[in-house]
Amino acid sequence: MTGERYKTPVDVHLIAVRDGERGPEVLLSRRAGSVYAAGLWHLPSGHLDGPFEDIVTALVRETGEETGLVVDPDDVRAALTVHHRSPSGHARIGVFCEVRTWSGTPGVMEPDVCDRMEWFGFSALPEPMVAYCRAGLDAYRTGARMAVHFQEPGDPIAYDRFVDRLVVVRDSGPCGPVTEKAAIPESAVRAFAERAIGRIGGWTDVGWPAREASRVWRAHGAEGGEWYVKVHQNDRFHRREVAALRGWVTALGAAAPRLVAADHSLRAVVLTAVGGRPLHGAVHPPEQERRIFHRIGQTAAAIHRSAPARTPVDATPLGRLDRHLTGARPHLAPGDEEFIESIRTTAVAAAGTAPLESVPTHGDLQLRNLRWEEATDTLYVIDFERSEAGPALRDFVRLSDAWHGRPDLFQAVMDGYGRRFTPEEEAQLTVLSVLDAVSGISYGAAHGDPELMERGLRTLTRLRTARSS
Repeated sequence: MTGERYKTPVDVHLIAVRDGERGPEVLLSRRAGSVYAAGLWHLPSGHLDGPFEDIVTALVRETGEETGLVVDPDDVRAALTVHHRSPSGHARIGVFCEVRTWSGTPGVMEPDVCDRMEWFGFSALPEPMVAYCRAGLDAYRTGARMAVHFQEPGDPIAYDRFVDRLVVVRDSGPCGPVTEKAAIPESAVRAFAERAIGRIGGWTDVGWPAREASRVWRAHGAEGGEWYVKVHQNDRFHRREVAALRGWVTALGAAAPRLVAADHSLRAVVLTAVGGRPLHGAVHPPEQERRIFHRIGQTAAAIHRSAPARTPVDATPLGRLDRHLTGARPHLAPGDEEFIESIRTTAVAAAGTAPLESVPTHGDLQLRNLRWEEATDTLYVIDFERSEAGPALRDFVRLSDAWHGRPDLFQAVMDGYGRRFTPEEEAQLTVLSVLDAVSGISYGAAHGDPELMERGLRTLTRLRTARSS
């Protein structure tokens, strides 16, 4: 130790985020005049005025001075810290803070040092941009809490993807109980994904809100490209999806994602992205609907023929019915339970009389797991965590709700599939539909999934009506 202690300036950076038409947007300003990095885009930022000023006070002050926005200190959220060194060798500590609530409209308040202020999507950041600022935003988008950005002599001040000095410091992971779903994966999953596909510039949570145990994110590559990262809720689902993706799914070609990497200890997979939009909730003209459902039938046939059929199996797993019925009973309509018991009795009497061939099945073939790309008339299928060998009609249980009341759609599916159900399959389909409905009501009630509950109740009503007609 010699002489005076090393001292490093501290500056604060505002990450103001709003929801834009195409996703989250961040507020940036363009430096102008005689200031450092004139002509380059940057986050609103500034230095602490002295030892009397804390970082939150400084951020609120700088935000008002540069943008005109009024921020409540309680609305400031810690984002990350960046240890930066400029090409000239001068270092500083940058504290980046996220703000999503404010009053006022942003505008250029200091025209002598800033000539433009605009909102930009995180995947469409402007150029040229200060490399230090870009490093902070790239690290923020990965969910990092700390990063190092040490530039070398001769490096450009503006961001250059070929001279990227960002080094993300991995965090230790969450401490204590987690009470909310994370917007990004935990650090171990992020590290696994980046080993598989390179540095990730941002994450979008695309998981189904009611499915808290299984998580899915869209990973945006720092240099372009998109992938999906999924963490399964249990080992069984993980094994099923990985086995399917490595096995029969490959026969679907471009109609399904490709497995990029799998980590069994994390129960995580990285998948290529597929195109299209989910069919769940989509509205199409009748003629296009029939074309889509014809393609669904073709896809189901491709799944079931992707491997040779095996020994016939008992398609009526009634052993789980009592467990599911306990949870569903409080929500059943009058007459539902008697109907369920009558189906059980019929199934038990017919058990073993007409076993069905075992083929590869998706296990959760429904509109939510099908995507349609209108420009190319292409159907994509995703989510194979319930895949296993079983009777082919297993894949029509949840689809049957989509064609209810539309005989033209049912006919389109059958035409695409290449054949209609046999009488034995129709009987088994009713049994499996009842079991799926009861389990859906039970699960939906326990996990706050109203759509799943309603589908189950609707299915029971539909089947009861069909039997009485």
